[in-house]
Formats: sequence, C-alpha cells, structure tokens
Amino acid sequence: MPTTKPAPRSLLVLRCLTALIGCAGLAWGVLNVARGEVADDFRELESRLLQFETFNQTTAASALAGALAWDVSRCDNHAQRALLLLEIPLADAALRSGAARDYDARVRSLETRARAALSCTPRDSFIWLVLFGLEAGHGVLDDRAFDLLAMSYETSPNEAWIAIRRITLAIPIVLSAPEPLQQRILGEFQDLVKNGFIELPARAYSRASGPTRALLQSRIEQLDASRQKAFSEALRTPRT
Repeated sequence: MPTTKPAPRSLLVLRCLTALIGCAGLAWGVLNVARGEVADDFRELESRLLQFETFNQTTAASALAGALAWDVSRCDNHAQRALLLLEIPLADAALRSGAARDYDARVRSLETRARAALSCTPRDSFIWLVLFGLEAGHGVLDDRAFDLLAMSYETSPNEAWIAIRRITLAIPIVLSAPEPLQQRILGEFQDLVKNGFIELPARAYSRASGPTRALLQSRIEQLDASRQKAFSEALRTPRT
C-alpha cells in the first residue's frame, strides 16, 4: 500500500517542532553507555538539548537505536524527553527529503513514545505540547487537539523553557484556537517579550499571517517603550 505524501501543514508543524530544539550539523558524542551510567547520560543529553545544543542525524539515530537495546524505561522522564527531542528533527528531515515511509514511521514512533511517557508523567507539559504538535501535523485542529495544548499550559503555566518552545507552535494556530486558549497564547507571547525572551517570539511574529500579526502587535503595544524597541530591533535582525 503506497504511503501518503505528507500535507503542507505537516511540513510547517514539523519545522516548528524542530525549531524547538535548534539542530544543526555539529556532531556530539551523545552517550557513553558502554561504560554504563545510562540514566546520567540521558540526563546530560536532555540538558544539552534543552539548551538548544546541536547534533547530527547519525548521532541522533544511533542514540534512538541504542535506547531500544538498553530497554530504557518509559518512566525515565529525562530519557524519554531526550529521545523525543532527538527524533523530532529526524522526522522533519524525512519530510524535507520526501522519504514519506520513514516520515510516517518516525511520527508513529513519536506518538507511541509520547503517550507511553505521559502514562508515567501526566503533568509533563513538554509531552502534551509534542502530542499537540503531532495532531496539528496530521491536520487535526479540533477540540481534542486544542485540549492537548491547553494541558501543556495547565501543567506548566510559568516556566520559560517550555513557554519559548510552546509559542513557536501556538502562534501559527492562534486564530483557530478557542477564545480562552487564544488569550493564553497571546498572554504568553506578551509575557515572554516583557521578560526579555524576545528572539523566538520575534521569529514567530515574522512568520505569522497578517491577521495574526495584528493580534500580536496589539499585545506588543501594551508593553513599555524599551521592550517595544527591543522587539522591533529583533524583527530587523537577519535570520538564517
């Protein structure tokens, strides 16, 4: 049975998910599992990924394959989060290259891993966010999908590390979101800029549609002059 070509929305969402990580081509010796200390290795890997450190596809694929051999527990939150962070760019790379079968397999793996991990850590806001991104990638923006995003907000209302990632996924769909959720998205965008986390909100703004920009701009105009100036300068900064 032929594999269906991914929809344009899937490409957009996977690119947004990948932007949450910041991957490039720098190789890093990920895991020293031959010497044991698997849990510590994954904790270190998670820490580096959450700081937007970079890695290459070979390293990521090797770590994912190794996780199966090492029978990493689905309840090891640090390991599962690191593995999700590793696999998202691999799904994005498959999508970009047109490897539809590999893309489908990666997405299924991400969904399975996220749901299994969530059964152990139901208040992990990052996993709720990943599940929302995958639903949106399937072109599903119904009440159930928005409930996933709402749960990400409910389980992590005031953590910058998740907020700067969540806004990247939330801004493109803000016009479709239910009103209470829409206000949370706009409020988080405003708070990030207010608190000096400007780069990713500015990037999300620059990619947004005209009507979405109008909503975001109304929130920027409520900030003090120094923050408005900093945001304007960030918009003028060339992006790769």
